[in-house]
Amino acid sequence: MRSILPAAVRNLSQELMRLPGIGPKSARRLSIYLLRQPRSTVASLGDSLKNLHARVRTCRTCFTLAEEEECIVCRDESRERHLLCVVESPLDVEALERTESYRGMYHVLGGVLSPLEGVGPEQLSLQSLFERVGGGEVSELIIALNPTLEGEATARHIVRHLPPGGATITRLARGLPTGGDIEFADAVTLSAALEGRKKF
Repeated sequence: MRSILPAAVRNLSQELMRLPGIGPKSARRLSIYLLRQPRSTVASLGDSLKNLHARVRTCRTCFTLAEEEECIVCRDESRERHLLCVVESPLDVEALERTESYRGMYHVLGGVLSPLEGVGPEQLSLQSLFERVGGGEVSELIIALNPTLEGEATARHIVRHLPPGGATITRLARGLPTGGDIEFADAVTLSAALEGRKKF
C-alpha cells in the first residue's frame, strides 16, 4: 500500500524503525510527534544525536561508557579496587550504581556468548578481564550477568578460563528472576542480590 506521508516523514520513520522496540506504527507516531514540536526541540535532539559518537567513548579500563579515556568509576581513587564486578553492558553498571551499595570496580563484557548470533569470546572483552584478574590486584570477582542461558554460558566460560589461584569467584544471589535483565531490576532487589552473592 502506497503511503501519502511526505518523503521526509517516511525516511525518518524508516530510521526510527532501526531502534529496538520501534515498529512501523510507533515510528510514524514519533515522526509526526517530532514534526509538531518546536524547531528548537528537534534541533536539540538532532545535536544530541550528532554528539553521541563525538563525545562518548569506551573506558580503556572497564569498557563502560565515558567522556574521557577513563570513566568516572575508574578515576575514583576511593573505590575498592580489589573487588571487580563483571557485567554485560554499561546499563548494568548504571543499575548497580543506583543501589549505592557497591564500591568496587567494573568490567563490561559488551555482551554475552551467543553462537546463534555470532558472538564468540573474541567479540567480548574477555581477554582484558583475564588480564585484570591475573594482575593480582583483584581478590574477588563478582559475576553479575543476566540469569539467562547465554549469561550462564558466559559465566561458566569465565570461570573455566580465569588464571588459577587468583581471585575468589562469587555471583549475585538468585533474587533476580531467571530470564530477567539487571538493567530493569529495582535498587532494593539489586542491593539484596549483591549482599547475598555466593561463591561460584
